[in-house]
Order: sequence, then C-alpha cells, then structure tokens
Amino acid sequence: MTSSLIRGRPRRAKAHICARVAHAVLGVVVGAGWLMLPVMTVGAQDPVPVAPAGTVASSAAPPQDGTSTTDLVLPLIVGVAAVGLAGYGYLRRTRRARTRTTPGIVSAAPPTPTAADSERQARAALVLADDCVRTSREELTFVQGRFTEAETDPFVHALRAAETELSAAFAIWRRYEQGVPEDDVARRQALVGVVGRCAEAGRRLDAEAPALDRLRELEGPGLAGALEVAEGRFRELAGRTTTAEDTLTALHDSCTPSATEPVLGHVEQAKDRLVFATTRLNEARQRADAGDGARAAAHLRAAEGAVAQADVLVTGVERLAAELREAAKLVPAALTGAEAEIAAARKGGVPGPLTSGELHARLAHADRVLTAVRQELTSGPYDPLDALRRIARAVERLETGHTGASSAAALLVARSSVAGAEGFVTVHRTVVGPEARSQLAAAVRALGAGDPARADTLSREARETAERDVRAHGNASVDVEDTDGTSAPGFGGPQTRTRPVT
Repeated sequence: MTSSLIRGRPRRAKAHICARVAHAVLGVVVGAGWLMLPVMTVGAQDPVPVAPAGTVASSAAPPQDGTSTTDLVLPLIVGVAAVGLAGYGYLRRTRRARTRTTPGIVSAAPPTPTAADSERQARAALVLADDCVRTSREELTFVQGRFTEAETDPFVHALRAAETELSAAFAIWRRYEQGVPEDDVARRQALVGVVGRCAEAGRRLDAEAPALDRLRELEGPGLAGALEVAEGRFRELAGRTTTAEDTLTALHDSCTPSATEPVLGHVEQAKDRLVFATTRLNEARQRADAGDGARAAAHLRAAEGAVAQADVLVTGVERLAAELREAAKLVPAALTGAEAEIAAARKGGVPGPLTSGELHARLAHADRVLTAVRQELTSGPYDPLDALRRIARAVERLETGHTGASSAAALLVARSSVAGAEGFVTVHRTVVGPEARSQLAAAVRALGAGDPARADTLSREARETAERDVRAHGNASVDVEDTDGTSAPGFGGPQTRTRPVT
C-alpha cells in the first residue's frame, strides 16, 4: 500500500502545479483589469463641483486628440485575457491527456501479451487442467462403484481423452522449458498450444459433467445410493489403514529407514482424512434427512474427496510393501545377471563409443557396487529397491543394454518411483506447482516408451520438486484444510462443480 501511495504522489503534484499556474494566469488578468480601471474612467463623465450661482465659465472646453486612452487600454486587456484563456485551455488538455483512463483512439487489435504473461498463463492452465483430471479420476471411482460399465463408459472415454490432451500439453511445455523451439514466434505459438490443449482437456470433461450429474442425482433420489457407496469405501479403508500401520511396523524391522521414507506419515495423514470424512458423511446424512439435497450433496462430495485422498495414502503403503518384498526376491538374480554382463563387457563385447580407459573405470565401479550390495545382504536390514537401482545403473553405464534380471530390476524401480511421485502430487496438489507436474508427466512418458532409467530419474526429481513446494506453502491437502467444500471433487474439476458447504 505504501508503494502505491508513493507512486500516486507525482501525478497529484503535477495536477496541483497545473491548477496553480491556471489560477496565477487568471489572477494576472484580473489584476491587470483592476489596475487599468482608473485609467479607463479618466475621460468619462467625471463629476465636477457645482459653480456658484451667477458665475458661468465663459471659455469652451479644449478639443481632444483623435485617439483616446480608452481606445488603447481595451485592446490590451482583451489580448491579455486571450493569452490567459489559451494557456488555461492548454493546461487543461495536457492534464486530461495524462490522467485519462480511456484512450482517445481504440486499436482494433488487442495488445500482444509479453512472454512472461504467456508463460504465467500456460503455467496456470497446466495446473488447473491437471487438477481437473485428478479430481475427475477420483469421482469416477465412486461412480464405477455404483453403476455398470456400460453406464460409465462415456465418462471413462472422456477422462482418457482429457488425459491425452493434458499429456500433450505437458510434452509441449517440457520442450519449451528445454529451449525448444528457439525462435521467439515459435515459442509463443508453443505456449498457445499448451493453453489450447489444457482448454480442450477441460472441455472434454465439462461436456460430460451434466450427464454425470443426471446419472448420479446427488441432489435427489440418487443421494442415498451415493452415500452407501461412500460409507462402504470408508469402512473398508478404515480397516486397511489399521493393517497398513502394522505393515509399516514390520517394514521398519526388516528394512532401513530410507526404504520406508517415501510413505513416511502416510498412515497418520490417512487417519486425519478419515476423521474429516466421518464428519462430512454425518453432515450429509443430516442434511438429507432435513430435505436439503444441495447441501447434502456438497458434504458428500467433500467426504468422497477425503476418502479418495486416504485411499491414495494407504494404497501407497500397501504398494511400497509389496514392491520391497518383490525387490528383495529379485536382488540375488539381479546380482547374478549383472555379473554376467560385466563378464561379457570384459571380453570386449561392448557396443558404443567407449574407450578402453572409460570401460575399465566403469567396470571397476560396477564391481564396487556389486560388492557393496552383497555385503548389505548379509549385514542386516537394507533397502532392496535402492539396491536394485544401484545394480541397474551400474550395468547401464556399461552400455550393454539391460537383459534378464537387470532389466526387470530397472523396471520395478521405475514403476515404484513413478507411482510414489504420482501419489504425492495427488495428495498435495493444492500447493504443487507446474514444474513437478511437468517432470512427473515426462517420467510417465519415459516409462511408457520403455526407458525405465530416465523414468526413475525424472520421477525422483518430480518428488523432490513437489516436496519443496509443500515445504514452501505448508502441508496443505485437498478437502481436509479446505473445509468450505471448494475443493470437493467433481467430474470436470472444481471450477465447474463447486458447491459451497455451510
């Protein structure tokens, strides 16, 4: 506020100066007229004393010149007044031109946004579209739990189409961040493409939102059925949360803390969301009994969002536990496969532009990695996924191509990393920015393209970036902190399906 006041002072100061100058000019004109008034009245019919009776002046008045004093003064006053009025008019026009809020001539072409404006618009579009897709995906799980596959197919197809558009938008944005294309005009068009793809993703979802509303009938007879589905998932999830807590306890005994770090705090956060869901489900029941269908539906949506969040958290614990067990079984086979690839590389069967010195250094590094992993297997708790990651990367640097157990190890590690980042972004999407989402989208594309090493790297980067966003903005989460219902899920996203809860 202080800066805005300071910026406003020069303009007001100039306005005061202009007004003072105008007043001074008018003062000069009035003063000149006042001073000239006695001169103008000298030759007029001046009053004279009355002569004594009987005495009459005998001499006539002397004749006057051809030019009187009045004839000289009047043009002077008119000229000064004209100059004053002209100056005042000029000052008024200058002041109006500087302070006007509407242009004198309106251009037919809108102003071209700057590159920074276009980037901000693209970032906001990516975040909004990604939120809409994730929110719609959550609601669709509740819809599929109540209706048949034939009834939900149109919404599944709409969601898949929106995901395709969003993936294309993230791909364009990723290339833009990497400096491709280089031409300024082409880069501006790339940003336009990002915004357009995001808008199309939202349009695909919005187009099906009315049909989904009619199918669910949350504000009418369909509310009771939707409540039953949500309450059923809530009860199931409450049992799974307790089991997940026991699972984490067991993992702490068999693995190092780094192995369970990706799901640290998941059980506690899931419990918080279940408490929130309990409150919302009770409110929905009470509103429904009172005949207030609109508010009952809003409370139900908020409860569904909290249940979906808790499901992501508990599923993350369950998935990681399964992956760690699978990784522990795969580590011995991965070690054997890596040793075979190292032996093949030593015999000279290494493709690619490696020199003998580079090959020797990489072989030595691979030997050290395998030795360290074997020691961990016999020394107590360790991180099986991290062991597989190190084995796979050591073999990858030999440029022999992953085969057998090494390839399976790389794929398992990548899938675990991508899934963990997906869950984290979903739970904390209210504060996660476009950078983490873009990295995650690139990781998904790399995994689909058969590049697990790149997918693992990008997903870990996405997780780190998302965690920085959470630390910067607080541990915000959907539907728990935003208890007014503005984050309630809905097909097409919160911008089209928001109903405030009171």
